[in-house]
Amino acid sequence: MSASAGSWETLKPALSPWLRDAVGALGFEQMMPVQASVIPLFMQHKDVVVEAVTGSGKTLAFAIPLLEEMMQHQAMLKPGQIGGLIISPTRELAVQIHQTIDNLVKTQPSTSSAVIPSPLLLIGGIKTLQEDLSDFRSLKPSILIGTPGRLEEFLLGSSSIQSIKGKPARKSFVPIVSLRNLEMLVLDEADRLLDLGFEAVLTRLLANMPKQRRTGLFSATMTDALAALVRVGLRNPVKIVVKVEANSTRGSQQVRMPASLENTYCIMKPSQKLCQLVRRLARADVEPGQKTIVYFATCACVDYFYKILREQVELQELAIYSLHGKQTAARRSATFAAFVDLDESRAGVLLCTDVAARGLDLPQLDQVIQFDAPQDPKVYSHRCGRAARAGRQGIACIFLTTGREEEYIDFLRVRKMPMLNSTYLAGPDSDIDSDQAADVFNESVRALVRKDRALHEQAVRAYVSFVRAYSKHEASFIFKLSEIDLPGLAMSYGLLRLPKMPELKGCELASWHPIELDWDHYAYADREREQRRLEELKSESNRRQPLRAASGRVDKKQQHEPWSKKLAKKARQLPKPAQGGHDEQVQLGVTRAELVATKSPGADSKPAIKRKTDAPSSDSASDDSEGSGDEPKRRLLAKRKAKKSKKPARACFNDLE
Repeated sequence: MSASAGSWETLKPALSPWLRDAVGALGFEQMMPVQASVIPLFMQHKDVVVEAVTGSGKTLAFAIPLLEEMMQHQAMLKPGQIGGLIISPTRELAVQIHQTIDNLVKTQPSTSSAVIPSPLLLIGGIKTLQEDLSDFRSLKPSILIGTPGRLEEFLLGSSSIQSIKGKPARKSFVPIVSLRNLEMLVLDEADRLLDLGFEAVLTRLLANMPKQRRTGLFSATMTDALAALVRVGLRNPVKIVVKVEANSTRGSQQVRMPASLENTYCIMKPSQKLCQLVRRLARADVEPGQKTIVYFATCACVDYFYKILREQVELQELAIYSLHGKQTAARRSATFAAFVDLDESRAGVLLCTDVAARGLDLPQLDQVIQFDAPQDPKVYSHRCGRAARAGRQGIACIFLTTGREEEYIDFLRVRKMPMLNSTYLAGPDSDIDSDQAADVFNESVRALVRKDRALHEQAVRAYVSFVRAYSKHEASFIFKLSEIDLPGLAMSYGLLRLPKMPELKGCELASWHPIELDWDHYAYADREREQRRLEELKSESNRRQPLRAASGRVDKKQQHEPWSKKLAKKARQLPKPAQGGHDEQVQLGVTRAELVATKSPGADSKPAIKRKTDAPSSDSASDDSEGSGDEPKRRLLAKRKAKKSKKPARACFNDLE
C-alpha cells in the first residue's frame, strides 16, 4: 500500500472548500487508499463494508462523508432528532473519534455560510446519564458518538447491559432522541463490537432505525459473525478490501500489516522475559522522545509489572504509565491523555492490556512489545498496528519462549504476517542458554518483593492470572500449558514461593530456586495493614491455643493409662466372629499369639476353656495348685478370673504364684 492515493481535489463528488482546507490543516495533505475508495461510495448513498489494515486512515474515511451529509441535512432536523450515529467498542476509541470530528468542525471559518454540524460524545464513567441528556438539550447535536451500552440507554430509554452483567437495571425513562431521520450509521471496529458481546445491543438498536439509511461497517478483520451482521443491517453493500503489498526476494506478496511496520519476534526462556523487557526499554531510552507500548495478558500483570519497572534503576528516566479495563473511566482517560501529550524530549512507556489494542491513534509511537501473546490470534495485528500508523515507521516485537511457542512464527506467516528475527539482548559474555545476568536480575526482583508482603501478593495474583489466561488460549495447539516452564516463569515474576495450584503439580523444579523466609514475620510496608495482619495472627494463635492444650491433655492421659485397659481396648478392636461362631479371643481378651500357643502341637481342636456351667476337675485343680501343667493355660485361667473379679490381671498372677 502506497503512502498516498492522490490529492483531495481529485475526489468526486468534491469536498466543501472549508472541509478540504480543514483536512489539510490537520496534516493530511494526501488521501490514503482506503479514503480514496470509501469516500466517493459513501457520499453516493452506498452501504459499505470496509476491511483494511489497522492504521490505514479509516476514521477520516467515514468522518468526511458524515460531515458532508450533515451540512446538507442539518437544517432539516427537528429538535430531538439526529442525522449521524457512530458506535465504537471502547471509550478510548470513541473519545478519539469525537476528537477527530470536533477538530475538523472547529476549523470551519466564521465566514462560511454552511451550517456547522456538532458532535456529542456519549460514554459511561465520565458523565452521568442525566448530564448527557442535559448536554443534548443545550448543544442540539446532529451527530452522536459513543459506546453501545450508553447509546442504547440514551436512545431507547433502557439498557440490557446491566442485566447481562448481573447488575440491577436502572429505572427506564422516555427517550428524548428520535432516530426517525437518521441518515448515516457507522460501526467502527465492528468485529470487536461482536467479540465484546454487544450483538444483542446492536440488534436492538438496528431494529429502531429506519431502513432507508446509509451504513458503513469498518474493521481490520472479517468474521462469520460480522458477515451475519452485514446481512441483517446493510442493503446491497459494497465490499472494499484494502490490501498491502510488501516486496520480497521472490517478488511482491500480499500481507496484512502496514508496509512501514517491521514485524519481529524474540525467543527466550520463560525466566528471562522480564529481564529482556528491561534491557529493551533501557535501550529505547537512548533515543529521546521514543514511545513504547507493552502488552500483557491480564490486568493483574499490568498492575504488578508497573510497580516493578518503576523501581528499576535503568528505567528511571522513562515516564511509565499503566492502562487496563479494570481502571475507572476517568483514570483511563487521564492516563491515555498523559501518554499522548508527553513531552517529545522524554521517552515514555505504556503498559496495557488489549483495551488499547484497537483503533487508538497514538502519535509518534515507535515501538510495540508484546510481552504475552494475545489469547485471540486476530488481536495480534491490531496490537502491532498501534505503531506505523498513517505511513509512519514503526517496529513490533513479540516475546516467545523456547519450545512449542516457536511454532507461532509459522502460524503468523501463514496468516500473511511477515516475521523477522530480533536478536536476544544477552548480558556480558553470555547468551540465551547461559545468561547469568538474567538470573542475577531475577534475584534482585525477589529482593525487592521481600521488602513488602503486598508486592508478593500482587506477584502471585499476576502469575496465577497469567497461567489461567494461558490455559484458555485460542491457539491451544501451540500454547500448551504443559509445555511451558512454569517454575522458571515464576522466577521471572519474582515469586518467593510457588502458589498452590493444580497446574504446578508434576512440574520439574530445576529452574526454581527456593528461598528461606519466616512468613510469620514477613511484613507489609503499609503500617496500618501490617498492624491488622499482626492482630489477625495473634487472634488466630489465641484461638488455636486451647485446642492444642486440650489435645495435649488427652495425649498425656492416654500415655499414663494402665496397660490392662490398653489390652481391653485392643480386644474390643479385634474383628468380630462370624454369625453363629465362637471367638475365644474376644471372650478372654487374649492375643492371637497366646491363643495359638494353647493348642498342642499338631492338634486341630480348640483349647479346653472352662465355662461358668462346668465343674472344676481334679486334674486342673491339682495342676493349678502345684504349678505344673502348660504355662499358657495358666495364663488363660488367670485372665478369666481377672475379668470376673474386675481386678487387674497382675493380682491374679500373684495369687497363682
